[in-house]
Amino acid sequence: MEGADTATSGPSLDSEDQQKRIQARRLRIAARIETKRWEARGEDPGTAAEHKETPRKSHKQMDASRQELKRKDDQYVRDLKKQSEDIGLLIERMEEQVRSLGKTYREELLQIEKSFQQERRDLLDKNRKKWEQGTQTRRERELESLVSRMKKVEECEQQLNRLRVQDGEEYNMIKIKLETDVQILQQQLQQMKATYQLNQEKLEYNFQVLKKRDEENTITKSQQKRKITRLQDVLNNLKIKLEKQSKQYKEENQALSDDFKRIAEQYKELQKKMRHFAAVDSRKFHDIWLMNEEEMKQLVQKALEVDRIIHEQQLGLPWKAPDLGFMGNVGPLTVKPKEQKTASMLAQEVMRSSGGRHEAVASGDQERSDSLSPPFSRRTVKRILEVLCDESGFLIENKLVQLLAPLEKDERSLIRLDSIFGALQLEVEDDVYKLVDFFLKYKKQEERPPQDEEGLQESDQTLLHPPDLIHPNDVLRALKAFTMAAHQHREKPHPRSPGIEERDSSEDAAYWNTAAHVIPPSQLKVWDALESAMEKYYDVLTSRSELITETSALRQQNTELRMLLHQYLNSKINSELEIAPTIQVDIAHA
Repeated sequence: MEGADTATSGPSLDSEDQQKRIQARRLRIAARIETKRWEARGEDPGTAAEHKETPRKSHKQMDASRQELKRKDDQYVRDLKKQSEDIGLLIERMEEQVRSLGKTYREELLQIEKSFQQERRDLLDKNRKKWEQGTQTRRERELESLVSRMKKVEECEQQLNRLRVQDGEEYNMIKIKLETDVQILQQQLQQMKATYQLNQEKLEYNFQVLKKRDEENTITKSQQKRKITRLQDVLNNLKIKLEKQSKQYKEENQALSDDFKRIAEQYKELQKKMRHFAAVDSRKFHDIWLMNEEEMKQLVQKALEVDRIIHEQQLGLPWKAPDLGFMGNVGPLTVKPKEQKTASMLAQEVMRSSGGRHEAVASGDQERSDSLSPPFSRRTVKRILEVLCDESGFLIENKLVQLLAPLEKDERSLIRLDSIFGALQLEVEDDVYKLVDFFLKYKKQEERPPQDEEGLQESDQTLLHPPDLIHPNDVLRALKAFTMAAHQHREKPHPRSPGIEERDSSEDAAYWNTAAHVIPPSQLKVWDALESAMEKYYDVLTSRSELITETSALRQQNTELRMLLHQYLNSKINSELEIAPTIQVDIAHA
């Protein structure tokens, strides 16, 4: 029983070391096999010591085949252990890299959001300060610093445009960077999936190898089954971790997308506020311009009336009205093509021309063409403008209606048309021609018989192309359709950034200078000479008035003296002594 003694003195089955337990089981199995072999030969196992003294080659070969099998098993166990350690290290490194990347991205996004918020606060504070400063300056010296304020407004608008372009470029760069990072993460995720697939295939291959070895060795099979179970648990845990990480990445991606949308909405809201402030400034500037322009026109009218009175009544000279083309302007000046007339100038020419029937008939065929430069007769344009002026009174402010009451009909109609053109945003003659063409085409679409509620005779309508002339009842609907069409045309995409268009103020000084010098310097010298002459004339009249007053007093005194003298002559002699002192007192008093 020497083998049993060796097994007892060797590795124990109760040892805490797994390798020792495995070696003990192997020794125990080898001892049992050796005992059965001796019993099969009919020999006593106790004589094994004797045979050991003279070992045979087969026994030596069997023993060698066993240190070799054991060595291979030990090597296989070491390989499995190293493989498990490598997989764990790989997973740990992957998790560490993912955590590092997530932390880096969160920090970068936080810094980006902080920078956007800081820029937004700085921009709002800067604009608010500039707005308060501009408002205070406007309250104190609004009329004196109008030109300087316009320059400041233009500089602010240019700066806002530059900031808008700069923010847009930064936004595009950040968007491209984030999209690139997302693509890199997706590529890394694909690489991780490929690595996972490769590891899964390796594990399946190992599983097949273990199954084959299980068929060769029952004990090794049971051990390998337990190991496979543990590895399967590890694999399941890895799958669960992978699913959790994928879910976490999706949630982080969704959170980043929500933050991106929120920042984009904030940027759009900021642009909306900027456009709102620009529109408010434009409206205020327009209102102030109208107020000053109206006051200027009243002063010009008064100055011209005074000049006319001076020439006609005081000097007896014929008076000639100066060029008042600038008086037709309503609202801030806009940049217009040099080769086109303004809508107001066209209205003045059309409304002041007679436009005979022969002209209307001669241009009838030309009016039916689709071109707009200028294909319409003056009489047709005049009739449409008159209908527009009569039917569009709701576009004129009540204050302007009150101011128009004392003017003549033609002047009143021109100013009403100016207000209507301003409301409809008709600036040049082509805009008026477009309106006329739209009215004529609208009449053709309606296909209504021509009617005249303003006293126009049927024979005149025949000469003015009655199928094309719009009816007064259709003016409001046609204006609504024309406004909608013009609005849709203005809302088409424009390559420039949205907002209030910059206006050219180069002609503003010349416009106000023209109004200020409506009376030439030569006439002002006449005014000065007339003023000095009138002052001298006033002095003469004043002295004459004083002399007339003195003459009246002397006449009254002379009358009283005559009465007293007559009374004295007709009195009695006995009362002469009584009347004489009274006469002396009265004369002394006089």
